[in-house]
Amino acid sequence: MGEAERDAFVRDLPKAELHVHIEGTLEPELALELAARNKVRLPYTDVDALRRAYRFEDLQSFLDIYYANCAVLRTERDFYDLTQAYLSKAAGQGVRHAEIFFDPQTHTQRGVAFETCCMGISRALSDGAAELGISSGLILCFLRDLTEEAALQTLREARPFAEHLLAVGLDSAEVGNPPAKFARVFRQAREMGLPGVVHAGEEGPPEYIWQALDVLEARRIDHGVRCLEDDRLVARLAAEQIPLTVCPFSNVKLRVFPSLRQHDLPALVRRGLLVTINSDDPAYFGGYVADNLEAVADAFDLSRQELAELARNSFRAAFLPDPVKARYLDEVDNDV
Repeated sequence: MGEAERDAFVRDLPKAELHVHIEGTLEPELALELAARNKVRLPYTDVDALRRAYRFEDLQSFLDIYYANCAVLRTERDFYDLTQAYLSKAAGQGVRHAEIFFDPQTHTQRGVAFETCCMGISRALSDGAAELGISSGLILCFLRDLTEEAALQTLREARPFAEHLLAVGLDSAEVGNPPAKFARVFRQAREMGLPGVVHAGEEGPPEYIWQALDVLEARRIDHGVRCLEDDRLVARLAAEQIPLTVCPFSNVKLRVFPSLRQHDLPALVRRGLLVTINSDDPAYFGGYVADNLEAVADAFDLSRQELAELARNSFRAAFLPDPVKARYLDEVDNDV
């Protein structure tokens, strides 16, 4: 299979995206458009200058500009436009189902109401299902570098909108902010019927993955690439088929791995783990989900069947009813 043929195959392959932060899909063009609309001053005045700023030394240096750019998101229309732009790109990359993170605390601490961001995103997701055929769900992420009390307050604000939520998650600066810090809020979320997913084992140690599983009862591990440092942990993840939502471009951009060819993806697959490929913050990291999958295919010379298995994993790992999963898995098989 030639490179062009493989890229076309990857792009058309039905897939789910399970690790994408909607704020991280804010392309420079839209950021500047929203800044003008809302009369927000950004440090950068043109698209090229802003795009050049998307160079990072580590997770924190990325988060600094990520949060600064969020200042342009003010109204329900802004969140709608942001989400609609992501869904349009995702549809062109073969995404059939998306489970999307949002960070309400990033906005509520600026005076933007929880309802404003939640309903703007939710309306776009609903329209995306009708217009683009992309099913979806919305995952409320708590910022782990804030207190658990702040997370509990956000969960209280979310209760009237629980019908619009699929799950809860934990993101932001990992080092020094262990999952166990958020035991109460994840317990309360489960009581509301919201399962948990947790960013763990990206920059943080394998112990954070253990805590995510044992303390927060996480159903998925976001990133999880450092699990290979702990054989007992790998055995558990494999035995229980706990999904890892791996983000190759992100891992390289944030210096978790020096290059894509040094990524531990092949080892994760060889160890029998349920690995999925995702884009994380595609506007900042250089590509959407099919772009990530194409690059992985090239770096590790993956076959059609290996690529199809990664796509199947994305649906297996999704919070979807079994009959719906079966229908999407049939689509992958038919495509192959």
